[in-house]
Amino acid sequence: MTNLFTSIFETELAATAVIPFLICLGVSLVLGVLLAWMYSLKNKASKSFLISTALLPATVCVVIMMVNGNIGAGIAVAGAFSLVRFRSAPGNAREISTIFIAMGAGLIAGMGYLGYAVIFTVLLAIILNILSATSFGKSGNELKKVLRITIPEDLNYDTIFDDIFEKYTSCSELISVKTSNMGSMFKLQYEVALKDKSKQKEFMDRLRARNGNLEVSLSNPEMLPGEL
Repeated sequence: MTNLFTSIFETELAATAVIPFLICLGVSLVLGVLLAWMYSLKNKASKSFLISTALLPATVCVVIMMVNGNIGAGIAVAGAFSLVRFRSAPGNAREISTIFIAMGAGLIAGMGYLGYAVIFTVLLAIILNILSATSFGKSGNELKKVLRITIPEDLNYDTIFDDIFEKYTSCSELISVKTSNMGSMFKLQYEVALKDKSKQKEFMDRLRARNGNLEVSLSNPEMLPGEL
């Protein structure tokens, strides 16, 4: 049990360099696949992201093993990694956290501490899923919805929906107004927070009855570019 939390390179396996290399690489691959699988349980992710998460610990592990004890090689590798840029849009905060967890698992495994690598990966993956599944960290802004309503030009949008908003929302704010169809219609955008999510359809039906059954949409706020 003591040897489980001792670097593999300090044990008798270090006499044959290939065996520790294969063991560390195998453990890193298993941890990467485990982390990718656990992330996919409670979060939406693309296939490319999950594949990258599964392979990243093994990649970092091999790099650490190759530069172990060589300061010059370590500086050269750090410089090479600093030149790498992702050509896709930046991910959200959960995806970035998962990437750092995968890198941490690879670093620990690359130093030979396989027991710590397993505990680190499993524990943080479980915590990440628990926090993602709960309302932890949600602010009032994150609970708000974006409401878009189209109305004919003869309706007074300043007060036409006040009674509906008072009944079904805890707060509402008109964000933007623009004309469409040669000025014959207005497109309104509100930021609202529903009092009861189970009455969302009833809320939408009341709005459609008021605006003449024109377009009404309710959606989550869009994430701004670069926002985490």
